[in-house]
Amino acid sequence: MQEDYNELFWFTVVARERSFTRAAALLGVSQSTISNAVKRLEERLGLRLLIRTTRSVSTTEVGEKFLSAIRPRLDDINDDIADLMRYRDRPFGTVRINLSDYALESVVWPKLRGVLREYPDVNVELHCDNGISDIIEERFDAGIRLGERLDKDMIAVKIGENWRLVVVGSPQYFEQNPIPSTPQDLATHNCINTRQHSAGGLYAWEFEKDGRDVRVRVNGQLTINHPASMIDAVMLGYGLAYLPESFVSDRIKNGDLIQVLDDWCPLFEGYCLYYPNRRQNNPALSLIVDALRIK
Repeated sequence: MQEDYNELFWFTVVARERSFTRAAALLGVSQSTISNAVKRLEERLGLRLLIRTTRSVSTTEVGEKFLSAIRPRLDDINDDIADLMRYRDRPFGTVRINLSDYALESVVWPKLRGVLREYPDVNVELHCDNGISDIIEERFDAGIRLGERLDKDMIAVKIGENWRLVVVGSPQYFEQNPIPSTPQDLATHNCINTRQHSAGGLYAWEFEKDGRDVRVRVNGQLTINHPASMIDAVMLGYGLAYLPESFVSDRIKNGDLIQVLDDWCPLFEGYCLYYPNRRQNNPALSLIVDALRIK
C-alpha cells in the first residue's frame, strides 16, 4: 500500500491538537484539506481513526494505537532530514520553543531579532506558557525555563543571568497602607496574584533570608498573568505585586514605585534553553542555541 506521508503527518497533528481548526492553523493549510486527507487515510486503511464531534476531535482506540506506531517513525524521518540539512550552506526550517513570557521579553526576543533578519529561511515559533510543559509530548524542539526546573535527560544551555523578583507598590498605595517589614505582613495587604497554568493554583510568593525559606500565599482583588498589565495595576494603586526586578527598576529609581522587603528577595538561577539529545543535529536549532547562549 502506497502511503501519502502528508496524510500521516497531518493525522498526527490533528490527533495531538484534538482540533482540525488548530491543526490547519499550525500547518498553514485549509481545514477542509486536512479533513479530506484524514478521511482518505481512514478509507484506505479501512479503519476509523478519529471521533469527530461539533466541539472536539479525539482518537479511537485503534487510532491511538496507529498514532503510537507511526509517530516515532515520522520523528525519525524528520530527524534524518534535519541531519542532512547540515550540508546546506545556510540553516533553514522551523524551530518551536516553549517559554515563559518573562523569558521571551527579557532574554529571548532581544537576542533573536538580528538572527531572524540574517537568516530569513529560519522560522521560529515562540509559544508562551508560564506553566511547565512536556516539550517532547507537545512536540516542541526546545524549552526555556529556570535552571532549577529543567526536565531530566535534556541538553541544557544557560542563556540568562541570575535574576530576582521584587515586591513593589505605588506611593499612592502606601499612603493608605503600612510598609510590610516581613513576608508574613503581606497577609494584611491587597496583593496582585499570578496563576500557574500547569498546576492551576496561584503562585506562592517565595522569599529567603539568612538561610530561611518562606512561601506566602497572598490575597487580593486581582489575578493577572500579564506583566505589563500587572505593572499598570500596581502603578494605579490596586495593590502590591511580585515582579521581575528588570521590569520595574526604572520606575523604582524615578519614584513611581516603592520597593519593599528587599532583603527577603532571593536570586533565582538564570534561564536555560533545553532540548532532547536527538535534536542536537538540527542546524536551525543550533543557530538559535548559539544566538541565545551566554557568551
